[in-house]
Amino acid sequence: MLMKNTSSKLTKIYYLLPLAALSCLLWGSAFPAVKTGYSLFGIAADNSASQILFAGLRFTLAGLLVIAFACASEKRAALPKTKREWGHIAIISLFQTVLQYICFYIGLARTSGVKSSILVSLGVFFSLIISALILKMERFTWLKLLGTAAGFAGVIIVNAGAGGFAAGFSFMGEGMIILSTLCSAISGVLIKRFSKTESPVMLSGWQFFIGGLAMLALGFSTGGRISAELSVKPLLLLLYLGLLSAVAYTVWSILLKHNPVSRVTVFGFLNPVFGVLLSALLIGEAAEAFALKNLAALALVSIGIYIINAQFKKSEE
Repeated sequence: MLMKNTSSKLTKIYYLLPLAALSCLLWGSAFPAVKTGYSLFGIAADNSASQILFAGLRFTLAGLLVIAFACASEKRAALPKTKREWGHIAIISLFQTVLQYICFYIGLARTSGVKSSILVSLGVFFSLIISALILKMERFTWLKLLGTAAGFAGVIIVNAGAGGFAAGFSFMGEGMIILSTLCSAISGVLIKRFSKTESPVMLSGWQFFIGGLAMLALGFSTGGRISAELSVKPLLLLLYLGLLSAVAYTVWSILLKHNPVSRVTVFGFLNPVFGVLLSALLIGEAAEAFALKNLAALALVSIGIYIINAQFKKSEE
């Protein structure tokens, strides 16, 4: 468990911003990384069982990495001790790992990264509605609405063109991405609630591990198979995807523990921005990434983050 002085630091913008941005940078890299993984492991776009199996490998590995980190940092076995803790882990795992990533992996294989980036950003609105309007965990304000609207406008601009939404809508493509985003928003609120009494690192590790095993079992039992040449590249990619999840979600969960949900989730607007920039570096889309519209999008995202955080200024003085 974090010390009191460390906890208070995590509410300050000069700690919150770089840590949240790190998580978003890692998540932004997931779009090209997963797409690359489908190619390296020979997974077809219509092979849902193999996509789920691939996700299961990633999150089982991520869970083991987080659990190992928790054991090393706390110098003890990071095991849930009560039925209540196991119950919380099972609930978070259902939404955070199993449902979210079954939907995400199936949807991402059937729609573009452009559409996926826009739709994933709906999670900010879902989180705000669930935490403020449904569960009454924090106050809903016009500043929060204005900040999320500015950030969402940036996401729309950064993804403008390249087909937009003109290509149509399918439940197994765009619909699955929306369901994935809703599950992510629900899990974020649950982590905020459960981490009041439990370690967010322990919750993160075990929910990944259990969820990963569940997806492995589901993918394999429904005919999923993975094939790849015996080379270093596929293994390094899988290791990176595991580390990506382990680091990003652990940091995100700790930030949620010490901040209002909407203050953390607004940084989710950085995900598609990082996704575009990393696509430029990894798959040669530099001309699009550094276009004027994308610079304008970065400005809007920054404004949205500033507006959301402005109301917390007094708590840092």
